[in-house]
Amino acid sequence: MSIMIEIPSALTKYTNSQDEIQVEASTVGEAFEKLVSQYQDLKQHLYEENGNIRSFINVYLNDEDIRYADNLNTKAESGDSIQIVPSIAGGM
Repeated sequence: MSIMIEIPSALTKYTNSQDEIQVEASTVGEAFEKLVSQYQDLKQHLYEENGNIRSFINVYLNDEDIRYADNLNTKAESGDSIQIVPSIAGGM
């Protein structure tokens, strides 16, 4: 199943400037595994040491937050799109 992963501009320096990566996967977690196996420098920016997705990284499958589904076990189908959205903090 071909899944498109949208890479935010802040992380494209780890994907050879590609902002979309296509992988074969049946879950969001499997798609992430394939992504970081292709672009190993990306792993430290997406995962905590315990293997969980970093708390400031939001992941959406077809615009739906996976935290309200089955997280990394969320099923994906061919043609689906995964968006990686890092949270941005700021203040005065």
